[in-house]
Amino acid sequence: MANPSDGLITFFSDDHRECDELWAALEGAVTAKDQAKTATLWPAFSARLLKHLKMEEDVLFPAFEAATGMRGGPTMVMRGEHTQMRGVLAEMERRVASGDLDGLLDQGDTLLMLIQQHNAKEEGMLYPMAEQALSEQWPALAAKLSQV
Repeated sequence: MANPSDGLITFFSDDHRECDELWAALEGAVTAKDQAKTATLWPAFSARLLKHLKMEEDVLFPAFEAATGMRGGPTMVMRGEHTQMRGVLAEMERRVASGDLDGLLDQGDTLLMLIQQHNAKEEGMLYPMAEQALSEQWPALAAKLSQV
């Protein structure tokens, strides 16, 4: 699990990697046509990704916006991309429920593309800006993140 004591950039970047690892395990089960393993791994992956989005939307983004006054910039873009990801996740959920592993894999490819582009923006721009703006607040924010 990502460790808040490592700092903002490392915490959220490590969290991205953890979500990626869960997807890789799920993708392996789907590719192997293992319905039982897919049914076990899907909820873990979905919940983990949704938790990551919630940590950003409920804790990081509001703190960044308050510290910088930027409400129409990077966090607005990230929220929009989160909405797209949630839409793909919902479609993936339907595919899991219907046992459509090929469809799940196709939707997973779409999600992976969205996530890769999204994470590059966060890790390359937003997180460094946030770490600079929120360095003094990070201990309090890290405590809030542990409650999400």
